[in-house]
Amino acid sequence: MAEGAADIGGRPKGAITLRQQAYRGMGVDADYGVAKDTAILWRITRLIFKYRLRVALAVGATIAAAIFQLMIPHFLGEAVDNALGVLNNNTITEAVAREALFKAALLLLGASILRGIFTLAHNYGGEAIGHMIAYDLRLAFYKKLQSLSFSFHDRVHTGELITRGMLDLEGVRMFVNTGLLRLVLLINLIGAGGYLLLTNDPLLGTLSFSFVPFVAWQSSTARLRLRALWLALQERMGTLGQIMDENLTGIRVVRAFGAEPYEIAKYDVASDDAMAIADERIKTRAASTSVMTFAYFVAMGLVLWVGGLQVQEGAMTVGDLTVFLTFITILQQPVRQLGLLVNSIARASTCGARLFAVLDLEPAISDHPDAKVLKPSKGTVRFENVSFTYDDENAPPVLHDVSFTVERGKTLGIVGPSGSGKSTIANLLPRYYDPSAGRITVDNVEIREVTITSLRQAIRVVQQDSFLFTTTLENNIAYGDPWADDAMVQGAASTAQIDGFVGTLPEGYHTLVGERGVSLSGGQKQRVAIARTAMLEAAVLVFDDSTAAIDAETERRIRSALTKHTAHCATIIISHRLGALRHSDEIIFLEAGRILERGDHDSLIAQGGRYAALFAIQSQDDVGEKAIQ
Repeated sequence: MAEGAADIGGRPKGAITLRQQAYRGMGVDADYGVAKDTAILWRITRLIFKYRLRVALAVGATIAAAIFQLMIPHFLGEAVDNALGVLNNNTITEAVAREALFKAALLLLGASILRGIFTLAHNYGGEAIGHMIAYDLRLAFYKKLQSLSFSFHDRVHTGELITRGMLDLEGVRMFVNTGLLRLVLLINLIGAGGYLLLTNDPLLGTLSFSFVPFVAWQSSTARLRLRALWLALQERMGTLGQIMDENLTGIRVVRAFGAEPYEIAKYDVASDDAMAIADERIKTRAASTSVMTFAYFVAMGLVLWVGGLQVQEGAMTVGDLTVFLTFITILQQPVRQLGLLVNSIARASTCGARLFAVLDLEPAISDHPDAKVLKPSKGTVRFENVSFTYDDENAPPVLHDVSFTVERGKTLGIVGPSGSGKSTIANLLPRYYDPSAGRITVDNVEIREVTITSLRQAIRVVQQDSFLFTTTLENNIAYGDPWADDAMVQGAASTAQIDGFVGTLPEGYHTLVGERGVSLSGGQKQRVAIARTAMLEAAVLVFDDSTAAIDAETERRIRSALTKHTAHCATIIISHRLGALRHSDEIIFLEAGRILERGDHDSLIAQGGRYAALFAIQSQDDVGEKAIQ
């Protein structure tokens, strides 16, 4: 599958391909090393700088907070020296001493207040930017899922994608405040503070920062461990999402077979796996933070010991020592937060890789650069030696050299045993997949040369599995044309023979159907799907076993009501029920992807082949059912 530029942010060099996605959840080869952590983090940073003004304000507030925080040790040291001067020097009057202490207190209070204000500003700015890029990524991720081809969704579980669009996206969002801005704050505190302390007393300054190299080394090793743990945890969370999605979707089957204990046990096992990795992650972070904090206190002890000796020798004042000790105390919280910083960086690189792996994918089915809008005139559909194999090295061919033509006003019937390739033909027409060989044309224009939107507006497919949304019947029928008036909706419902059923409902067309239309029967859902298509104009109509759950009499009425629609388009009917096909202009019998027989109903009966044998069996079944009734 081809690779292309990401929707947002720009993909770094060497970005992930479909066969090199950085996780096993996609069901393809895993190769996390393709996208380096630095490239992922840089890509996230580029997204952040989309909001330059907000970033500038947040970074400025962070630097200002660090500056005012660095002022606190200096003011506190002056206050200590002034207080000691009052105690040791009787020449200073009490009024002067009070004024000096009062001034120092005001300076401390002012620096603390300004530090608090700018800290609030940098926290607010970081959260705001984080939510903005989360908004952008959420829209881009959802848009990408809408554009990716059926071949992608065939092998990727919905629960896995939901996990990426929520948990992974949250990991990227938090990087702004807990990662990037916290790093800016720490760099300013250590950089500016280090300069001030080293210029004041090189020995004590060196001792004050003696823990920094050790912390840097410990952070790097912890990040590598946390990165791997985050990847494993996100995979387990994806598994949990898959289990829950399947369980809730199939809740009626679970209840019908009394399988609740089994489902609970399955979820417990997956949850325990996730919990074990989460525990390991917490232990790694806690151990790393503890070691870094120990190193910090060792450095503080050294400063206190050496500085105390210098005070005793008169080499420095108590206020100067207070400056060093206060600065180290100020660093205590950032040092403790280094674990969170490392955790944020590890999580962002892992979550970003998983998220961008989806955003970087190019659909297998997409418009060619020079694709034109399809404007069917005659509406003639033609398959020319079409063969198809699903994108799997071990998958057997589904279609072999299938050829047929359907003109406007004509109907082609397709019949065959399960797995013979009937639904594949229905999927190839609107380009849900592309044929492996041969070509498909509409009015002699190959469908790969036209835009997908115009193609799917011209070719309407009514599928056997009729999906309904959790909304009203009216909205489900008008899904293809949300601005349709009531007359159009009711006319389509009449064509699909569902208007009588709707009339019995208390709220009529405004009745809310359950999730996936669970409150309707299979036949009712299929009729709603037919009504949804009957509202729209089409050059080609394809019914993929879309009346399988509808009784024969209702099917006959629907077919009669659809006559005015099918008179102006080419119609393809795929069905196991031969009664639905006997009036077709041509019928093809498929088996193992090959056309074994073709002709109209009478000629196929006269041939005495597979079609005739199947018709004889179904005719006997119909006679038996009537006798029982």
